[in-house]
Amino acid sequence: MNEITLDASVAAQLQDLVISSNDVNSFLAELCELSAVSLSDALGHEVSCAVTLSRHHRTTTAAWSNPQARLFDEIQHSFGEGPCLHAMTTGTTVLIRDTRTDTRWPEYGLAIATQGQLSVLGVPLTLDAGAAAALNVFAPIPDVFDAAAIQKAELFACHAEKALRLAVRIGVRQQPAEDLRSAMESRTAIDLAAGIIMGQNRCSQAEGMAILTKASSGRNQKLRDVAEKLVASFAAAGSATHFDD
Repeated sequence: MNEITLDASVAAQLQDLVISSNDVNSFLAELCELSAVSLSDALGHEVSCAVTLSRHHRTTTAAWSNPQARLFDEIQHSFGEGPCLHAMTTGTTVLIRDTRTDTRWPEYGLAIATQGQLSVLGVPLTLDAGAAAALNVFAPIPDVFDAAAIQKAELFACHAEKALRLAVRIGVRQQPAEDLRSAMESRTAIDLAAGIIMGQNRCSQAEGMAILTKASSGRNQKLRDVAEKLVASFAAAGSATHFDD
């Protein structure tokens, strides 16, 4: 095989994936698809890719390039050992040249060979503390990953892990941001509802909030839900709507 070089556009595509993906899972799914296309083109043979992700002491097949790749990766999880898991825990690239003859994980090798996958490459993805991942590449041809192919996969993984770290960080921050936005919306509805009660009952803000809270408790509904219903009814019916308990 000729020396393989990484297409410069791959790094840019990975950055675009981070920007366009809605969450970490969707990013990983597109990462697997891009990995499979890029490595298949480089090798001249079709490969399948899956990503194993370990977060919060839980290890799962997080994404795959096709349904078969998911099955191949989950076979490894069922045995609790294999090239991808070893790559993830040790931070080193692991190669199985022929799954039918490799002696490190013979039961796993036999199981994956039965699925028609004769070469496996596990490449670690270095993440922030508390998380780890690995890219698993499956090929139906034995000894398909030569030195140049491994270098290609590792270089791809280097770019991928940077994008993945960014995606994970964004995902971690996304939920608090959504919670804050929800809280702000809730606060706005409650304030509006309290204002409506104040106007209708000619009372203070504290008295308006007390009336709203009493209604929430009496109806066994969340304060925000009661407030939103009041605001909605007031908007629909104008000043004819009266709320005093």
